[in-house]
Amino acid sequence: MTSGASDVLEGDVIQLTCTVQTTTGPLSVVWYWTDKDSKGPPEEVATVDRDGAVWHSPNYRERASYGDIRVEKVQGSTFTLSIYNSLPGDEGLYSCMATEWLQTGSELEINWQNIGEKSDSKKISVKTVESSFVVSASSRTPYITFGDSFDLLCLVKPRHNPRVPTSVTWRFKPASLDSGEEGQGDGFKELVTFTREGTLQWGEQLLGLGTRTTVDRSHSNTNFRLSVTKAGRREAGKYQCTAVLWRRNYDNSWSRVANRTSNLLGISVVQPEPKLRVQKTNQSQAYLEDSRVRMNCSITSQTSTDSQHAVLWYVRRAAGSETDELLLRIERSGAFEYGAYAEEERLRRRVQAERLSPRLYTLTLNRAESSDSGTYYCLVEEWLSDPEGAWYRVAREASGFTQVLVRQPEIRLQVEEQESNITIPASGSIRLGCSIPSQSSRDSRFSVSWYVERSDSEVEYPQPGEEGRQRECVFSIGHDAVFGNGNCNPRNEGGPSSRLQFERQTSDQYSLIIQAARPSDTGRYYCHVEEWLLNPRNAWYRLATNNSGFTFVNIQAQAASSVHSVVCSNESLFYFVFFYPFPIFGILLITLLLLRFKSRNNNKSQEGKNGAPLLWIKEPHLSYSPTCLDPPALSLHPGSVD
Repeated sequence: MTSGASDVLEGDVIQLTCTVQTTTGPLSVVWYWTDKDSKGPPEEVATVDRDGAVWHSPNYRERASYGDIRVEKVQGSTFTLSIYNSLPGDEGLYSCMATEWLQTGSELEINWQNIGEKSDSKKISVKTVESSFVVSASSRTPYITFGDSFDLLCLVKPRHNPRVPTSVTWRFKPASLDSGEEGQGDGFKELVTFTREGTLQWGEQLLGLGTRTTVDRSHSNTNFRLSVTKAGRREAGKYQCTAVLWRRNYDNSWSRVANRTSNLLGISVVQPEPKLRVQKTNQSQAYLEDSRVRMNCSITSQTSTDSQHAVLWYVRRAAGSETDELLLRIERSGAFEYGAYAEEERLRRRVQAERLSPRLYTLTLNRAESSDSGTYYCLVEEWLSDPEGAWYRVAREASGFTQVLVRQPEIRLQVEEQESNITIPASGSIRLGCSIPSQSSRDSRFSVSWYVERSDSEVEYPQPGEEGRQRECVFSIGHDAVFGNGNCNPRNEGGPSSRLQFERQTSDQYSLIIQAARPSDTGRYYCHVEEWLLNPRNAWYRLATNNSGFTFVNIQAQAASSVHSVVCSNESLFYFVFFYPFPIFGILLITLLLLRFKSRNNNKSQEGKNGAPLLWIKEPHLSYSPTCLDPPALSLHPGSVD
C-alpha cells in the first residue's frame, strides 16, 4: 500500500494505492480507517467486491455521492482510494485488506471459498490551516476626550492556501458591561463584518447615532481598519477583531476552517471635569402633627450652562441607620418617579416636589405625622449631552442634612383627682363620677374604665405598688363608643338585668351608677381615662392616660330581719304559712262538723225524746293582707262556736 504523501494540507487530496501480487483467483478489497490514536475499532470506508462493484459505508456514503470519496479498481490487482477536500478528521491509519476467492461447485450451484487474506496499512497526517495564520489588533490613541477620533487596525497575516477566503469581524463590548453583570457570554457584540465575498455586513451592535464609522481594507486583504470620529461615551469600551477562514464543502456549503481572535483594545473616553456643588448646610426643624414641612435643595455651581439636573430625595428614619429610603426622583426632563418607600408608607398623596428655578428645588410634606420624623437630604445628578446627542451623567453630589422632628400635641390630659367617701345602705345605688377638666386637643376622644380595689377580692389583678389590694374592672367604654372594649373585661355582663347604668352628660363628664348595692360592692373606686386622637392617616392612636382620685364606697348592712319581713320576702314561705294551712284547716273543720252533726242527729233523736237543746256552728271569718304588709289574720268571733 502506497500514498501520494503522508503529510497532507487540509483541503488537499489523500491518495492511497493498494497493489496485490501473486494471485490466481478473483479479489475483493475492503478499505478501513482508524483514528490517529488507534483507540477505537477500525471503521470501514468502502468495499470493492470480487466482481468489481463498489460499496461505501454509511458514514462515507454522503461524501462519496458528491465525489469526495472515490474507490477504483485500476487493474486486476491494483486498487485506489482518493479523498478530496480532506478534513482534519481524515487523519489516521488507513488499511487495505485484500481477500482471494476460489469458485467451487457446479454451474447450477456456485460456491465461493476464501483461500487467503492479506492487509497493509499507511498512516496519513492532515495539517490544519488554523495553525498557519495570525491576527492582531492595534490602536494609537487608547485615551481620548469627547468629540475626538480614533483608528483601530486589524492585521491578518495568512500562511495558508490563498484560495481559502477570509472574513474579518470587529466586535465591541461597552464599558458598562465590564463588570460582567449584564449581557450574556463575554459581553461582546458584532459591529461590522468583512464577508468572504468582500462585502460589508453590519452587526447587532451599533455605535452612537452621531458617530461616523468608516471601515476599509488593503488590497492584499491583510489590513482591516475601523475609524470612529466624534467619539462619545457609548464608544468607550473594548474592541477586538476576529478572522475566520472558510472552505467550500463537497455539497457547495461553506464551513469554517479556522478561527482567530485578536488581542483586546481598550478605548477610554474621558468626560469633562465635574464642577457640581450642592449646598451642604445642616439644619433642624420641628413641627406639630398635621403641619406642612418644607425643605430646600440648592445647587451652588455646575459644570456647564447646558447642564441638566436630576434630583433624588432620600430619608433616613432612625438615627445612626445606614439605610436611606428613596422618596421620589425628579428626572432631568421634569418627570416624577416615586420610590418604593413612598408607596409603602402611603406618602405619595402627601409629598410634593417643585422646581422653583434651574438651581433650586423644594420638597413639601403635607399633613405631617410623627412617623415622618427623620433626616432628609437631596442627591443631585448633573447630566450633559455627548457629541451624538446622548445624555450622560457628569457627577452626583448630596446636600446637607435636614433633621425633621414631627411631634404629637402636648399632653394636657387631666382627670379629677379629688377623693370622696360614700356610705349607703344595702340595696341602694352607687353613683361614680369621672370628670375631665383638661384635654390635649379639642378633637380628642376618651376611653373610660372604672376599677374597684378590694382587700379580699379573688380577682388576680394586683394594683402595682400596693400589697394586699387587688383590682377588678367594673365597666369600660372605648373611644369608639363600644362597651366592654379591650381595656378591661367586666365581670358583670350587660343587658336588661344589669345593675350598671352608664351616663355621659357632656363630652368631659361621665358617670356610672351601680344599682341594688351589695356588701360585696364595698371598696375604693376610680376611673381610668385614655385620650385618643386621629392621625393624618385617619388612624386612631392613644396619646395619654390618667386616673381619677379614689371614691371610697361603704355598703351599710341591713338590720336583723323580723319574722314578718322574712316571711313576706319569700313568696313560697308566704303561701306555706298564710295560704295553704287554711284550706287544709277548713277541710278538717268541715269533716269535724260533719262528724259532729251526724253524732248530734243521732243524739237528737234520743235527746228529742229527752228534750235536750241542739248546738249551732257558724263559719269562721278569715281575713288577710293583700299587700303582704301584714300577715293574714284568722279570727274566731264570739258566738261563732257554741
